[in-house]
Amino acid sequence: MNDNTPHTTQHTTQRVIVIGGTSGVGFAVARAAADRGSDVVVASSNPERVDRAVQRLGGRAEGVTLDVADDTALAAFFSRIGEFDHLVYTAGEPLVLKPLADLTGAEARTFFERRFWGALLAAKHATPHLRSGGSITFTSGAFATRPAPGTSLGAGITAAVEGLTRALAVELAPLRVNAVRLGAIHTELWDSTVPDPEAFLRAQGSALPVQRVGTPDEAAAAYLHLLHNGYATGTVLTLDGGASLA
Repeated sequence: MNDNTPHTTQHTTQRVIVIGGTSGVGFAVARAAADRGSDVVVASSNPERVDRAVQRLGGRAEGVTLDVADDTALAAFFSRIGEFDHLVYTAGEPLVLKPLADLTGAEARTFFERRFWGALLAAKHATPHLRSGGSITFTSGAFATRPAPGTSLGAGITAAVEGLTRALAVELAPLRVNAVRLGAIHTELWDSTVPDPEAFLRAQGSALPVQRVGTPDEAAAAYLHLLHNGYATGTVLTLDGGASLA
């Protein structure tokens, strides 16, 4: 249990929890952690995706169906998991891209429910179970610093996640808390976000200095860096193909 006091107990095999780890960037993080020898637990609200992810990961991977909007379920999940080393949070609904005038209160609150409140409550319930030297890594996005018309909801939530990251890095020290600020990554998330995902991603990539969007494996490498770099805390690592410069 993490009581904010350094311990000397060594754990030869690390245990990594990835909430949102059954698809896209989350699954790539889980696979990368497993490839490095970690025991991995993936959690998602979709039981079919959970089963499929565990089969694809193989080895000693575990899967749990979890609704991150349910505070009681989150508490029970971490109590059942017990001690572990790293939490990665990538869960979230498909992006909502529309003008402010067209947003409804209900969809705005739903978007925050999993992408922000779920992240905050997951951190709360995870903290007592994180081993010494452990970490929490959240997911932000390029809209936090480079919003565009129609992205007010995404800009607000990613900025909120980055503020939470810095605050918890101070409050939970020496536990480390970081975030990855992602630009456009080629995942199935876009299938439910825009009418023509391939055309959208081509257009997004052509406007970047690297001339393409990122891959889930490239994104996963950023998360793994923060997990294993013991000097990184309160850090928001930008991986956006140069979008912040374009």
